[in-house]
Amino acid sequence: MTPYFVRPDIAIEYPLSQARETRMNEAEFHKIATVTLNRIEQAIEACGADIDFENAGEILQLEFTNRSKIIINKQGAAGQIWVAAKSGGFHYNYDAGTQQWRNDQSGVELFSELSRLVSEQAGESIHLT
Repeated sequence: MTPYFVRPDIAIEYPLSQARETRMNEAEFHKIATVTLNRIEQAIEACGADIDFENAGEILQLEFTNRSKIIINKQGAAGQIWVAAKSGGFHYNYDAGTQQWRNDQSGVELFSELSRLVSEQAGESIHLT
């Protein structure tokens, strides 16, 4: 029987293998996290919404027409990407098996969750890929 991680307050189940963070050295982390921040920047640019962004190395700041912001940054010490939005703060671990960043609490994939967060703050439906 495959063990599953279940949070009683969220109706999401996923195998524990997806919940475990993948250990990588600091150089690998920074390379993968930088590529991810660049992908997010490209996705924001391609989505067509009126969202300003600024990439200051380890921090990507998105600013919306309503002046709200989403901050996405690398946390090298934790080996995570962190997202701060109006609805809260979220931490993502890299899963080498799927080559995706996953929320360390819910298991949701980073771009999927960013699509929701950006849509909420932009006031329009936005899908980031």
